[in-house]
Amino acid sequence: MFASAEPASAAGSRHTGSVSAQPTEEQLLAVALTAAHAAAAELASRFRAPAVDVRSKTTATDPVSAADLAAEAAIRTVLARARPDDAILGEEGGESSGVSGLRWVVDPLDGTVNYLYGIATVAVSVACEDETGALVGVVLDPFGNDCFAATRSGPARLNDEVIDGSSCASLDRALVATGFAYDAAVRREQGAIVARLLPKVRDIRRAGSAATDLASCAAGRFDAYFERGVQPWDIAAGALICARAGLAVRMLAELPAAAGRGALPPGIVVAPTALIDELAELVT
Repeated sequence: MFASAEPASAAGSRHTGSVSAQPTEEQLLAVALTAAHAAAAELASRFRAPAVDVRSKTTATDPVSAADLAAEAAIRTVLARARPDDAILGEEGGESSGVSGLRWVVDPLDGTVNYLYGIATVAVSVACEDETGALVGVVLDPFGNDCFAATRSGPARLNDEVIDGSSCASLDRALVATGFAYDAAVRREQGAIVARLLPKVRDIRRAGSAATDLASCAAGRFDAYFERGVQPWDIAAGALICARAGLAVRMLAELPAAAGRGALPPGIVVAPTALIDELAELVT
């Protein structure tokens, strides 16, 4: 699933003694929950206050703020204390190497544009993975009571309740969530896909947070979800939660430009098993 940013021998030279035994899924989940709540506290304290240190990243419409940075710093502080030998991939802080064979994939504020506009549809996403994929995942609503979580071998949960995804078996009855890239050229192609899909489904929703969309699918609030241009930190936790909620999770390959169509980045589609093939074909 991932490779260290530097040779293991170089990384290991910074540590003394042996790496501790691998933790259980429940132990990792407890760390993920602590980290997510630490980030949520930073976000809640700054919400709807004047925005500070807002700058652009990949495009002029892709912002990062002091709130994003403070939330990721809070997550990294928790991980440094609880799991110092693990690697971390964060949206804002990049990747740091580890020697344990585990990596944390974190998005401290998924839905930054919503946050800066005072819209409360945002999420903190924290996942831990090994070489075969995600072990635990947490998607936390920092302003509400919704905490979605799952482990690789356990059920998906919303707070303390086990949840299941939609059992919708007919695409024309499906409420489908999606999102759009920051790049205008990619959005143009995504708009064409939505135009093709819209007459074939119940309706389409766009919340502005991929992690929120995935968690909502796991809880049956949406029937399906697809999006291109998502990053590992956007989907690592939510994809695991959806899979453990019984939904089919499929990655969408990058599409090169072709006659009459621009290039499309990789993505993800999530749906009940009965819908996944039809939906994946329509959005490809």
